[in-house]
Amino acid sequence: MSWYRNRSGEQLWYEEQGIGCPVVLVHGWCMSSAVWKYQFAGISGDLRIMAPDLRGHGRSRGSAGHMSFDGFANDLIDMFDCLELSKVILVGWSMGAQIALHASTELSDRLAGLVLVSATPRFTASDDFPFGLQGSEADGMRLKVQRNSQRALEGFFSRIFAEGELEGHHLASEIKQLLSEMPSPDSTALLDALETLTRADMRHVLASIAIPTLILNGTHDRICLPQASTYLRKHIPGAEQTVIPGCGHAPFLTQSKLFNAEIIQFSRSIFGTKD
Repeated sequence: MSWYRNRSGEQLWYEEQGIGCPVVLVHGWCMSSAVWKYQFAGISGDLRIMAPDLRGHGRSRGSAGHMSFDGFANDLIDMFDCLELSKVILVGWSMGAQIALHASTELSDRLAGLVLVSATPRFTASDDFPFGLQGSEADGMRLKVQRNSQRALEGFFSRIFAEGELEGHHLASEIKQLLSEMPSPDSTALLDALETLTRADMRHVLASIAIPTLILNGTHDRICLPQASTYLRKHIPGAEQTVIPGCGHAPFLTQSKLFNAEIIQFSRSIFGTKD
């Protein structure tokens, strides 16, 4: 748990735990490194886990500047530089997956593997990419944030899970508390990042990815549609995909044991079995 400085001299926060092969976890829109609670608890005995708070999010709220993917990716690259990271498995969730894709072009020689969780190369649908959300849904999210950001986030959090996914779940109360206590960005940062998210298109990057890639997604994701994950698998050379039945947008929360086992197995397929 510490700070690092980006190329502009700004301080950004990251969490770190464990030893071994390095795994960097990148959270999504309106979240923070706290969302990886069950990965720090469940994987750090096997791997070195690091998770930054993106600019404007979590403890990195003091960072200035536009919430662009260039800025997010440069901050991530600066973290690799400051911590002298190499042979890293980079894990990105939702918006974090797009940031990972964006950064992977410059980090390619320092990455051992890429994991895209509940991901899409393009958040909004277009004529040649029907697997995103309709523009009207993105507009609705924007209006809700403008009117009442806290209420908008509560609605967004509820959409993270498939219908009935938390009912009877042994960690339901704990997961709900984790999200309710998530330090949310201010409304300006939320809107700025949302605008960037709705305009981004990472499809041009996919064919150039030349490292082992694992795609993880739930069958009932309502935010980044399952068809988008399948699109990624088809367009990233050699990519493998694991689909989790009945799961929504956050398999690392509701199916943390399965998710953690997938990450550990993926790392062993790259680095070999731990003695």
